[in-house]
Parts: sequence; C-alpha cells; structure tokens
Amino acid sequence: MKYLLDTHILIWAFSDTENLSKKVKKILDNEEGIYASIASFWEIGIKKSIGKLNVPFTVKQLEEQCLAQKIEILPIEAAYIDKLSELPNIHSDPFDRMLVAQAQAENLAIITKDSKIKLYDVKVLW
Repeated sequence: MKYLLDTHILIWAFSDTENLSKKVKKILDNEEGIYASIASFWEIGIKKSIGKLNVPFTVKQLEEQCLAQKIEILPIEAAYIDKLSELPNIHSDPFDRMLVAQAQAENLAIITKDSKIKLYDVKVLW
C-alpha cells in the first residue's frame, strides 16, 4: 500500500510525533511509498505567512526533511485538478480536497485524523 500524508500528519511527523497514532508511527518508520503533496507545503507556507501556524521549520527545511526520510513529494498535475472538480462538496478546505483528488487518482491511502475526508471514496488510515 502507498500513503499520502495529510498536512497535519506531515507537520506532526517532523515536530510533534506524540500526536501521531501508534499505527501511523509504525507506517512512517517502516513503510515505503509515503507521499506528501506539494499542496501541503503550499498550505503550510500560507498559514505561516498569515500567522495561523507556528512550526519550527521553513517549507524548504520541511522539503529537505521529507527527502531525507524518503517521503516523496507529489506535485499538482492537471489531472488532479480535473479530479478535484468532480468531487462532491463535502469538505470546504481546498487543500484537503486536493489531497483527496490526488489520493483517488494515484490510489493512495490518506493518513489523516480529519473525519470529513473519510466521507469521500478514499481509503483513510489513522
């Protein structure tokens, strides 16, 4: 199985691992095929710039940490945007909607604590 990290999971993986479930910690420590979306990096950058998020790293440092941990960065492609436009309007957060579209298009399980994402046709782990 391959996995896509929700933004909060990505943040916790590098700054607050106590918030992660045992199952998620085991996946992060032992599995391959773990992805982080560039949409999450964008979300972090935006929220940091407007004062809604305080994390102990820059987006560039986060990218370097991901690469060091063999977490692949998933770009945003036109096909994902098309997929996003077809999603039912369950979640209003555009970043989460992109993650769902990417997970559906690439057959990835999303690792998230967000209960709204479970309402989509996508595998969710926590």
